[in-house]
Amino acid sequence: MSLQCPRCHSPKIASFHHAMKIGAAINSVGGAARGVSAVLAGGQAGALIGAIAGPIGITLGSVSGVILGGLAGGVSGCALGAQLGESLDRHLLANNLCLACNHRFNLPA
Repeated sequence: MSLQCPRCHSPKIASFHHAMKIGAAINSVGGAARGVSAVLAGGQAGALIGAIAGPIGITLGSVSGVILGGLAGGVSGCALGAQLGESLDRHLLANNLCLACNHRFNLPA
């Protein structure tokens, strides 16, 4: 089913996803910070596993744990922010523009 303008029924529609992009960006930063802080709090596990290889192993285990925690947190935060932003775009913001009659509208519920 293609999207049509509710006023003139033209199929020429431009969709803007401003809230989705902003939500994804903000939540990816927040998620990365949360992931890094969680890994720093639990960094002893990486250091303990890396202790088998000595001081270099402790350092590499801790650093890799922080990096992986930040990446995992950033990805999950980005996905959550994109879902929230998509919901805002779909139901609250008039983010669809008819290119024929310049009418702005929401997607139908």
